[in-house]
Amino acid sequence: MRVLFVGDVLGRSGRRCLNDHLQELRKSLKIDFVIANGENAAAGFGITEGIADELFAAGVDCISGGNHTFDQNTATPLLEKDKRILRPQNYPKGTPGSGVGRYKDGRGRNIIVINVMGRVFMDPLDDPFKSVDDALKIDGLGRTAHFVFIDIHAEATSEKMAMGQYLDGSVSAVVGTHSHIPTADAQILPKGTAYQTDAGMCGDYDSVIGMEKEEPIKRFLTKLRRGRFSPALGEGTFCGVFIESDDKTGLANRVEPVRLGGRLKTYVPTL
Repeated sequence: MRVLFVGDVLGRSGRRCLNDHLQELRKSLKIDFVIANGENAAAGFGITEGIADELFAAGVDCISGGNHTFDQNTATPLLEKDKRILRPQNYPKGTPGSGVGRYKDGRGRNIIVINVMGRVFMDPLDDPFKSVDDALKIDGLGRTAHFVFIDIHAEATSEKMAMGQYLDGSVSAVVGTHSHIPTADAQILPKGTAYQTDAGMCGDYDSVIGMEKEEPIKRFLTKLRRGRFSPALGEGTFCGVFIESDDKTGLANRVEPVRLGGRLKTYVPTL
């Protein structure tokens, strides 16, 4: 199975570059399923129904979330209604929506997507490791799933790496989001799980992690929060991770980064 994970889609620039490149990538890489992190899709803060529909129309099959998932007022009914949109599974019990999605690709193979959020330098949510363990008691490779994907939305690289090593051999892939900077450590871990610490973002890299530069720089210089963050609107770079798995085991036999357009050096896998 071939799965493409798309890093944090940030604002108009991110949506535009996703629209520009995703369909061609699906075709050239013969992608079976696309997951995109969409928690920054609405001007950097959350997601709306209209924007979710735009991402689905562009070729996304599942949208994962993070700490900005509920920033928009319409998020609660949206997550309750559309099971293709996830929020971190380790939010407290009773939080609307779900962090586990169960899907099928065009050939009827079962795909499980689990979205969790880290706790280091972030909100003190429930334990993400236990949350994944609980989900895997219900759904797992060789039982109910041909492919299991984990989006760990976290600040600390150590926490993301610990999750990857902890789940090595139990899931198809663990990929980090939230930092918006693509890391250079795409690898298959010793027991067969694909891993990359951060997928990067779809957005304008002439920015401070996707935001116009002036306000973030002012805050670093003065420690004052008098302005608002606004997404940078220049040409975006499409960033993601390509994973190919073995249909018999569900484990990875290939993982490579994807970068296309904008300011970063282009890298697109070839078949």
